[in-house]
Amino acid sequence: MVRSAREWPWSSYRATAGQTAGARALTTDWVLGNFGRRRKAAMEGYKRFVQEGKNQSSPWEELKNQVYLGSDEFVDDAQAKMNPDQSLLDIPKPQKLSPPRPLEYYVDLYSDRKEGMSAAYRSGHYTLSGVGDAFGVSYATVSRAVKSFD
Repeated sequence: MVRSAREWPWSSYRATAGQTAGARALTTDWVLGNFGRRRKAAMEGYKRFVQEGKNQSSPWEELKNQVYLGSDEFVDDAQAKMNPDQSLLDIPKPQKLSPPRPLEYYVDLYSDRKEGMSAAYRSGHYTLSGVGDAFGVSYATVSRAVKSFD
């Protein structure tokens, strides 16, 4: 998509390499600490490291069993640790949910506002307050709407 990491607008490369100040929330010291004790030398080491990774094959090409990145020994070890009798009920709820639809979807789709609020909340992606904000009502109103569809 871009020729170098510094061209990617959402990359932290420029800040880590000392080319820009970077966002206040971005901390680079931990990464740089892996490349040297002095900031300037660490930045140069980081730039070399990124440059050496250029033109390498994608790690996804090495994907095994659609899950693992690692050696055959690593894959065998990971699979040996899996319990084949583990219940699928143990899958966390967010992983079972369908992708979220925007709240506007529920506002536009349902002519009955209470039904729309209930459907949005029951999707599992939104809080009572979030649904209330989208529909222009309080969380208590959303709660009553959800209860009316129980």
